[in-house]
Amino acid sequence: MKCIHIITPVKDSIELTLQTVEAIMASGFQTPFTYTVYNDFSTEENTARLKEASEKLGFELVNLAEITDHPSPNYLLVLQMAQQRAIEAEAGLIIVESDVLVKKNTLQALFDGATERIDCGIAAAVTVDEKGEINYPYLFAKGKENQVFPEKKHCSFCCSLLTLNFLKAFDFHQLNPEKNWHDVTISHQSLKEGFKNYLFTTLPVWHRPHSSRPWKQLKYKNPLKYYWLKYTKGLDKI
Repeated sequence: MKCIHIITPVKDSIELTLQTVEAIMASGFQTPFTYTVYNDFSTEENTARLKEASEKLGFELVNLAEITDHPSPNYLLVLQMAQQRAIEAEAGLIIVESDVLVKKNTLQALFDGATERIDCGIAAAVTVDEKGEINYPYLFAKGKENQVFPEKKHCSFCCSLLTLNFLKAFDFHQLNPEKNWHDVTISHQSLKEGFKNYLFTTLPVWHRPHSSRPWKQLKYKNPLKYYWLKYTKGLDKI
């Protein structure tokens, strides 16, 4: 991997999104990087704010409304576009979701950790709450703080690096277009291709679960309504 490509898929939730973006752009990199925000049909007002931020901070903004008429979410399209661009640039691909705050050293350290492990398919930073406690979706890692270890459970794409070798091994056009989210499938496919997925509990990132998709808060506040929406409306297909 010669460089890092970083992406953040975005749909509204603009205040938290801009915090995510600012933290990434303030990262301490020794490795060359490019950062692209994929705007997945945010409102006109929020799209304008993203454009203003891109001009101020220097990241690339891709408005999916100019590329496709497929309704949001367009996560699969984002992954396919990002994979192709990363392979062409001989780059590793880091996905940071819009409800995550990285630290100054997180992304460079994740890149270095993946590079040091030749069998690495995915390197994931563990997620924590505002108190620094491991939280969703890595609750299974509690008790393994300050470690780096291969993990056979799936890696979330809250803050994960997909190595160039893995990107070349598995074409994202093979993913099921009927699903909305693909981190489970991709992380399992990495293992099938003979790679190992490493979880870095040494690199905690602050995750505000589902802040980018507020309706999912119902899972905790009103689970009956959450599952009714999930199954009757076909939302959140994993």
